Amino acid sequence: MSQTFALAIHGGAGAIRRDLMTPDAEVQYHEGLRHSLRAGHAVLAAGGSALDAVTAAVMSLEDNPLFNAGRGAVFTRAGVQEMDAAVMRGEDRAAGAVAGIMGPRNPVQAARAVMERSEHVLLMGAGAMAFLREQNLAMAEASYFHTDSRWQALQNELERQASAAPDTRDDAAKHGTVGAVARDQRGNVAAATSTGGMTAKLPGRIGDSPVFGAGTWADNETCAVSATGHGEYFIRWAAAHDIAARMRYRGDTLAVAAESVVEELGRIGGSGGLIAIDAAGRVSLPFNSAGMYRGQIGADGVAWTGIYREAMRS
Repeated sequence: MSQTFALAIHGGAGAIRRDLMTPDAEVQYHEGLRHSLRAGHAVLAAGGSALDAVTAAVMSLEDNPLFNAGRGAVFTRAGVQEMDAAVMRGEDRAAGAVAGIMGPRNPVQAARAVMERSEHVLLMGAGAMAFLREQNLAMAEASYFHTDSRWQALQNELERQASAAPDTRDDAAKHGTVGAVARDQRGNVAAATSTGGMTAKLPGRIGDSPVFGAGTWADNETCAVSATGHGEYFIRWAAAHDIAARMRYRGDTLAVAAESVVEELGRIGGSGGLIAIDAAGRVSLPFNSAGMYRGQIGADGVAWTGIYREAMRS
């Protein structure tokens, strides 16, 4: 086995506007990102798989109500929470995803259950929940997922829509996702993505996170990708797969492919970003929004995190 391994994470593109970010909140976001990095790094340092590492990293973010996934998921227009998640393994492109669910404490574990315990790739809604209950996953009541800040964000958006006022919200108020990509000591890559979607989305809306090739992708020959942003654009442009295709067919480096795709998305209105890692453990973290909660860590165990466009800090 190689001693080269790496992990990158994101907690959503479209960070809180800098003028509204308090020092205490900024500290909490950085610590939440570092906790996720440490969880994934512990797996990789012990010789664990990239899939286990991205699962651990995403679970940490799902447990943190600051981020729009799991416990911090936003509400639909109907006042309920519908969560999506996906995992993908690079060595054989095994994949599993769930969409429109609420109940599993960690939706990323639900996605893994689909991949590892069913013959399917994507399950949604009531059928997904029936399957997941049979798998004895850790479940939580609706009260566990309810946060006052997400509920108030829904009320604010419903009032805005009722008044027909222009949408002046920043990207952070519109959408958010969490994700992780990793390269383990065996040279395998993996990706995981989890989200509550968009505040006040129509019930039944599914974004890019559980759509393989759009918001999630992993293939040992090229890269692993987890995206965050305006999911409709990432789906229509097959963003995650486009990065891998540029590497496979044109010979682009990871950095060139990832940065070009994110730049092109921005030109047509697709606000957001992504994290990506290639077979050599090189990481790219491009975004076209005001900020993206992000971090990376390598074999040296030094965690780097960032929110806005300045250099990340350890």
